[in-house]
Amino acid sequence: MAEDWARPVVHWDIQARDAAKMRAFYSQMFNWEIADGPIMQIGPGIGAPEQITGHIMQSATPGITLYIQVLDLGASMAKAEQLGGSIVAQAFQIPDGATIAGIADPEGNRLVLVQQ
Repeated sequence: MAEDWARPVVHWDIQARDAAKMRAFYSQMFNWEIADGPIMQIGPGIGAPEQITGHIMQSATPGITLYIQVLDLGASMAKAEQLGGSIVAQAFQIPDGATIAGIADPEGNRLVLVQQ
């Protein structure tokens, strides 16, 4: 296995009760170009050290989710539980993409673990 490393944020999303309102806010606030559609993709922008993207989507519960890359998804899920967190979505493969799983920290904040 490769040497351990800091876990980078590789994606994020914003859940909003009124996604159109949030689109307008974030677009104007940060000069983001936000695509149309049910999941409004937001490009990486200019000047970022790494290209990460995000999106805004409709949700009954507003919040922000970080997608964090890990070396070993199973070991990371077990570690989350050992540290007082919980598993909220079992690992699954995105078609033609990464394998992801959902965890919550000890206070219930949700994160998505991403194994490329």
